[in-house]
Amino acid sequence: MSFLWGVMGGPSAGPQPSGAETIQKLCDRVASSTLLDDRRDAVRALKSLSKKYRLEVGTQAMEHLIHVLQTDRSDSEIIGYALDTLYNVISNDLEEEEQEENLTKVDDLGSQFTEIFIKQHENVTLLLTLVEEFDFHVRWPGVKLLTSLLKQQGPQVQQIILVSPMGVSRLMDLLADSREVIRNDGVLLLQQLTKSNAAIQKIVAFENAFERLLDIITEEGNSDGGIVVEDCLLLLQNLLKNNNSNQNFFKEGSYIQRMKPWFEVGDDNCGWSAQKVTNLHLMLQLVRVLVSPTNPPGATSSCQKAMFHCGLLQQLCTILMATGVPADILTETINTVSEVIRGCQMNQDYFASVNAPSNPPRPAIVVLLMSMVNERQPFVLRCAVLYCFQCFLYKNQKGQGEIVSTLLPSTIDATGNSVSAGQLLCGGLFSTDSLSNWCAAVALAHALQENATLKEQLLRVQLATSIGNPPVSLLQQCTNILSQGSKVQTRVGLLMLLCTWLSNCSIAVTHFLHNPANIPFLTGQIAENLGEEEQLVQGLCALLLGISIYYNDNSLENYRKEKLKQLIEKRIGRENFIEKLGFISKHELYSRAAQKPQPGFSSPEHMMFDHEFTKLVKELEGVISKAIYKSSEEDKKEEEVKKTLEQHDNIVTQYKKVIREQDQELEELKQRVTTLMSQNEQLQATVTQQVSQIQQHKDQYNLLKVQLGKDTQHHNSHGDTFQMNGIQTEEVSKLKEELEEWKSKHELLQGQIREKDFLIEKLKSSQLEIGTTELSSQSSRSGGLEHNNELQKELEMLRSQLQLQSAEISQLQIENQKLQAMNTTADPVLGDNGATVANSSELEGQLEQEIKELKSEVKALSEEKESLKQHLDSSSSTVAILQDEKSKLQQEVAESKKEQDDLLVLLADQDQKLSALKIKLKDLGVPVEDEDDIESGDQGDEDEDVEEEEQD
Repeated sequence: MSFLWGVMGGPSAGPQPSGAETIQKLCDRVASSTLLDDRRDAVRALKSLSKKYRLEVGTQAMEHLIHVLQTDRSDSEIIGYALDTLYNVISNDLEEEEQEENLTKVDDLGSQFTEIFIKQHENVTLLLTLVEEFDFHVRWPGVKLLTSLLKQQGPQVQQIILVSPMGVSRLMDLLADSREVIRNDGVLLLQQLTKSNAAIQKIVAFENAFERLLDIITEEGNSDGGIVVEDCLLLLQNLLKNNNSNQNFFKEGSYIQRMKPWFEVGDDNCGWSAQKVTNLHLMLQLVRVLVSPTNPPGATSSCQKAMFHCGLLQQLCTILMATGVPADILTETINTVSEVIRGCQMNQDYFASVNAPSNPPRPAIVVLLMSMVNERQPFVLRCAVLYCFQCFLYKNQKGQGEIVSTLLPSTIDATGNSVSAGQLLCGGLFSTDSLSNWCAAVALAHALQENATLKEQLLRVQLATSIGNPPVSLLQQCTNILSQGSKVQTRVGLLMLLCTWLSNCSIAVTHFLHNPANIPFLTGQIAENLGEEEQLVQGLCALLLGISIYYNDNSLENYRKEKLKQLIEKRIGRENFIEKLGFISKHELYSRAAQKPQPGFSSPEHMMFDHEFTKLVKELEGVISKAIYKSSEEDKKEEEVKKTLEQHDNIVTQYKKVIREQDQELEELKQRVTTLMSQNEQLQATVTQQVSQIQQHKDQYNLLKVQLGKDTQHHNSHGDTFQMNGIQTEEVSKLKEELEEWKSKHELLQGQIREKDFLIEKLKSSQLEIGTTELSSQSSRSGGLEHNNELQKELEMLRSQLQLQSAEISQLQIENQKLQAMNTTADPVLGDNGATVANSSELEGQLEQEIKELKSEVKALSEEKESLKQHLDSSSSTVAILQDEKSKLQQEVAESKKEQDDLLVLLADQDQKLSALKIKLKDLGVPVEDEDDIESGDQGDEDEDVEEEEQD
């Protein structure tokens, strides 16, 4: 132990060994010592020497340290020392002074030691196993070591972890560690792990990384959080950038909605910390990753819509119009809003409605344009505003029309109280600042992009140049400024505007050629041999002249296509013209602008080309070169081909219109069929309910029939002893009056049924008439007719239910007749038992007759049903008529149900009256049995007769 004491800094006798010798002895100690304490002390000594003697420890001790990790896993302390030692050897995170002195040497050492360590893939797998340990002294140094390995040899270590069983999943557990140090270093580890590896990015995302990272950001205070929030945002960017699968998963998981609280700012935005600015900047960049123009259009569009619906776009516009926001955050917010609204009509419409909090309120677009044409504003801010304006107009014909309309004479505010977007663009177009000229020209060109109607309308714009002089057109003023020899940037901007304006617009070309000074100016510019700075202007002049030829409709005799070609041949030369035209696409700034839509210029002098204009050049360069060499006959043939193509396009457009109308009609029919199906289900439920009610009524009727039969037998057995007086005669007369009322009500119900039958016949006739007029459209609606047949069957079922209800009413009438017969048999003067039997036989005969009539009616209805089916097969009755008929039948069913309820109420009243009559008969001395006593049979009656004889 005295040797270790000397190594650790204690006093020792004799000369001190060198660092390499000491490390060698410690390595021998680690390899040969049998006591765990000795090995632990030796590893601790190596750890203390590893920073100062990094090379020696790395070359001599790495193998022994790896062996310790494999064999001494039961002791967390020695494992922790070994991991820390390996981290010091492999990591390049040294002190600043050492980094400055040995920067290249440090990088080489870390990379070399990492390569040695990962040469055996088992070492990385062993490290993944150690990271799973919960012990802080093992897990934390393991995380740091693995992070350092990824920094040094990222792709190789990523591949080893990817093929390792559950390798990525093990590391995801670090985000759930309750110890913030390990959790935060776990975020750094995942940052390195997910760099430029789509496969690992997908695995991490599907291991619930989004949920955990957003939870951490929320816990740390969103944008007000510390560096942990920054690390989480960087990891989110790694997972989402250029990874369409993860972007879709992020959107489908409703994680976009959780981004909204990040951008909540207060009224007082002064004094933001540097960390908050960094966090908010990264948050804005994360939004831009989801809506980047380089993403697939469908994915970008869905994310844009989600940001609008959850209120994220509204929150960004609030920051845009807020005061006190730092300049770099404001610039990035403008760029973010630009890409959120780019190509999305809904978001563009919302942005057009945003007003700045000023007095009076001004549209946000106007406020932004004021910043763009203001030369005192920062360059990056002006570029961001231009990009925002371009994105607002991208595929937005409505927005383009609103901007151009502010320039037209009929919409200009004569009072001058408010400044419009068009006035700001004109002011910037003709100001003394060349950058304002260029930005305004590009912005106006975007207002005309792919919109021939607005190109023609812009020809109407007149400008008042000075007092006393007549107004000149906007087109003429642009050419005047070109001929005055302004700055290169201004001329480039105006030439791009003119090329965009004249392309695909023959009327604008005619207006341009109508000025006799324009063509000589262009040919003079192209023919001159100028310096490199002017070559770009020469190329654009050649492009403008080529557009004037290609889109020329030969309406001006002096400037026909053939004459302009001859002019080029004489004054410039075709080869020279094509060479000058090629100056544009060969320019370095052209290539830079063609890469992405956002203007990304390091300085104002480099702002020469616009992204959309590079597309136009690419499209026209080839066709103009061909047009210059074409003869007049080829031009004629080309014109004929164009006309033929236009006619073909018109025919195709007409067919597309017809198809759209048919699709719309089909969709409407589908919706109506769906509605009818739902109504049919409701009617079926109603019919089922009414069937059950009718069954209940039948059961009640049968019960009443049995009761009345028993009452009739009882009255027949006591006919000899029955006596009548004045009170009884009055009761019988009242019953007769009630029966008469029943008969009148029955006749009324039959009249209502006849009216319903007449209405049904009327509907049938109307269906037949409509079927004959719409027979031609039967083939396109065959699917609907089949469904209508089913609905007609349901109507027939409803009619049969009405017939059954009519039969029920007839049965109730028979019941009333039985009641009348019962009261008639109660009078001894009117008849005896034989008369009662005759009345019963008459009732049975009436019942049989009614049954026969019902059968005949059912037969007639079945025949009528078959005829209706035949008519419906040849008819294409519309859904509206069926719907009306169903609603009427539903109403009739409801009325029939109400009538049934009224009949039941009347029967109940009749039953009560019969009960009252029985009571009165008992009071008069006539023996009347209750319903419960009927079951006793005839035995009880004989006993009563015996008792009466004995009394006599």
